[in-house]
Amino acid sequence: MSEQVKAYYHQLVPGMQEEDWIALQEKFTFQQVKKGSFLTRNGEISRQVSFITRGLVRIFYLAGEKEICTGFICENEYVSAYASFLTRQPSAENIDALEDCELVHLSFDDMQALYKSNPVFEIFGRKIAELLFIQISSQTTRLLTMVPEERYQSIIQFQPFIIQRVPQYMIASFIGITPEHLSRLRKKMTGK
Repeated sequence: MSEQVKAYYHQLVPGMQEEDWIALQEKFTFQQVKKGSFLTRNGEISRQVSFITRGLVRIFYLAGEKEICTGFICENEYVSAYASFLTRQPSAENIDALEDCELVHLSFDDMQALYKSNPVFEIFGRKIAELLFIQISSQTTRLLTMVPEERYQSIIQFQPFIIQRVPQYMIASFIGITPEHLSRLRKKMTGK
């Protein structure tokens, strides 16, 4: 797992030296999370950003009893209730494991300490923030500007792992339609 993470970080920040990697690695905590477990629950403060080395998670909100899915994150990506992580305020979102996951965590306090220790970590932190911002903004754009058919096409084109690994009712929630509508949409798109 460590080599996978190291390769990712060297791609993210090519100027990272071996001593930087060692200092960063000392701050990591590793966790295995079982399918169905929560990384973050609504009302909790998110204390870390997590790199997924294996598995799949879902981000969702609760509207009464209804779950509103806003994203799926898989291997080699970061996940966090990022607004909560930055503001130290309770999260409005939930993050749960749809598969058994292996995670590499970096806590808020450790990230702040790294920033102070070496400017390369400020670049590292900015890159993670940019990735999480793009993740959040692309999901929002998809929900606000596309009709359900376009959202589904976008999943097929840019996130095909969702079609293969996520239950249909969650995909329906993600694109903002009922499972029945998704079934009709899929039949229409395949010409059956």
